[in-house]
Order: sequence, then C-alpha cells, then structure tokens
Amino acid sequence: MGGAYHLQVAATFLLLAAIASIAAAFDPSPLQDFCVAIDDPKLGVFVNGKFCKDPMQAKADDFTFSGLDKAGNTSNAVGSNVTLVNVDRLKGLNTLGISLARIDYAPYGGLNPPHTHPRATEILVVVKGSLYVGFVTSNPPKLFTKTLNVGDVFVFPIGLIHFQLNVANTNAIAFAGLSSQNPGTITIANAVFGSDPAINPDVLTKAFQVDKNVVDYLQKQFWPEN
Repeated sequence: MGGAYHLQVAATFLLLAAIASIAAAFDPSPLQDFCVAIDDPKLGVFVNGKFCKDPMQAKADDFTFSGLDKAGNTSNAVGSNVTLVNVDRLKGLNTLGISLARIDYAPYGGLNPPHTHPRATEILVVVKGSLYVGFVTSNPPKLFTKTLNVGDVFVFPIGLIHFQLNVANTNAIAFAGLSSQNPGTITIANAVFGSDPAINPDVLTKAFQVDKNVVDYLQKQFWPEN
C-alpha cells in the first residue's frame, strides 16, 4: 500500500515537472491585459524583457503596424526577404507571446535558407506561388518536406532547422506566425561560417570532414542573415 502510494506521488510529481518544463519553454504568460514596450526606463516598469508604458498612456498606435502590404527586396544572394513584426517594431506585442512575418521569394530559386528560431514554433501559409519547405529533427536527423501551394499551411516546431525554397517561375509570398514576441533567428550557414570572431578552422575541418581550404573559402564569403 505504502509503495503504491509513493509511486503515485512520484508519478504525479514527474507529471507536474514535465508540465512546468513545457510551460517554461515559451514566453512567460502576461500578468496584465497588455504591456506596451517603451525604451525609456524612467517612464515604466520592467516586464518580460521590456519596460512597460503606463496603461493609461497607451494608444491605438501602440498596437498597430503598417507595411506588410509592401514587397520586400529580394535582390540579394539568397533571393528572399523577411519582414518581421516583433516586439521591437510593434510595442504592443510585449508579453503577448506572438509575432508575425512576411517572407518574399524571388522567382525560381528564392530561398529562406536553413535557420532556427530558438524561442518559437512557426506556422506558415503560402499566399502566392509554390514553396518547397521542410525541417530536420534533432539527432538522429530526419527530414520532413512538402511542396506547398496557395492556401497551404505548414508548421515548423520550435528550435528545429527549417527552410523554404521558391519552386515557381514567379515571385512567391508567405506569411508566418511565431509563438514568441521575439523569436530570434539563427541562420545556420551564417552562424557556422560567418561568426565574429570566426570559429577556429580546425573545428570546422574536423566537424565537416573537409579540407581546410574549403573552410577558409567558406569563411571568406558574405553570409546573409535574412
């Protein structure tokens, strides 16, 4: 009887611990209706990584962003452009645990290169064109891919490497919702070969099993952050 009771208590404790760990993996829940971010600490209080404006001083403009109707410039090395609306651009997002992005892709070959969002799951919907999208799981890595057309939706789990490639002969557009006010982005090629200061070439030569000349060449390239 005692053993079964203690087993039940232990199982309950482990379940609560698991729930707590999942909850802690995302933005903290807000403690008030909203918290409009401000830059001057003299004018507010610090909540969820930003200082909050006095709620009595909040305006409709604090919850408004204009510009996602405009195409981003895709004349770059990867042929894509991400317009991110996070807490830095829309102050009213502070503590709300969500952000939005518009992604523009150049005709056939426009790429949002492999990257991760360390603090957010992403859900993407195609509104123009066709995209080949995918993500890779943690080790052992498994690739999940799909070709999306207008109206199709795909989800990229939090923290996993993912990408989108325009496979149409026209411009493509997608919108993405992210489960953080500040999801963060780590572009894989840029992080590995374009860090400042640079990663020791011996590390990359061993990790990628390539000649040092290859690593030297890659580290000299310009790696767009997108």
